[in-house]
Amino acid sequence: MSQLIKTFIVDSFTDEPFKGNPAGVCVLEKALTETQMLSIAKELGLSETAFILKKAAEENYTIRFFSPKMEISLCGHATLAAAKVLFEQFPLLKDIQFTTQQQLNLKIKREGLSILMEFPVYNTLPANVPTAMLIALGIKVFKNSVYNEENNILLIEISDSQVLKNLQPDYAALYRSHNSINGVLVTAPSTQSNFDFESRYFWPWSGTTEDPVTGATHTFLAKYWSDKLGKQKMKSFQCSERTGFMEVELIGEDTLIIKSVAQIVLEGLLRL
Repeated sequence: MSQLIKTFIVDSFTDEPFKGNPAGVCVLEKALTETQMLSIAKELGLSETAFILKKAAEENYTIRFFSPKMEISLCGHATLAAAKVLFEQFPLLKDIQFTTQQQLNLKIKREGLSILMEFPVYNTLPANVPTAMLIALGIKVFKNSVYNEENNILLIEISDSQVLKNLQPDYAALYRSHNSINGVLVTAPSTQSNFDFESRYFWPWSGTTEDPVTGATHTFLAKYWSDKLGKQKMKSFQCSERTGFMEVELIGEDTLIIKSVAQIVLEGLLRL
């Protein structure tokens, strides 16, 4: 007999359907194998699919993230999507705790229509960027480059958000330019009055070509810009084709609050 799995597609970090970053969410009644979860992620074809399984306590769930290529340790937009699904299904639910495969506990709560996610804060270290990568990205001049170990991501800061918006990477060349990272994040100060900084995230090594809006990169991107701008609370805009936004706030040295919204665009049953 086939297994039926409640499955959703949710647009995260947006207040409009068909913008932001779409994530799959599978609400499991029993655990699946890694092979099954990877197959489902490939079938849905989204940048990530979250698989959530209820633990003993009503508000506690395990969560795992899969791109069509591999398991991902932490994914902000799929966490937001999973929380949106649970808050919609259980209107009295106010708080959620997700436990990742790496035993990271993510505390989530709702505040009106917004969802607040508690993430860790990570540091960066100076790093060199291969010339071939800059050519593949179309970057002629950059201000700074650093590396985040926890996410295995390079960050490149440029000075112009319009240049950032207009980047058209050669993804085949970008893939060949490095062989040991998960992705490269390009960021710039925002010229929009209602945002502090902007970014785009490219990850042909571990996912799709470009991730439309990326929550997990803010685990180090928020601290990076906080140190530069002297702010603990900031607004971030991801200037991909779909675009998306979030508020970030650093609470002490170790905790980041990411606040945004999400839209459920599809609900159904996946037959396994």
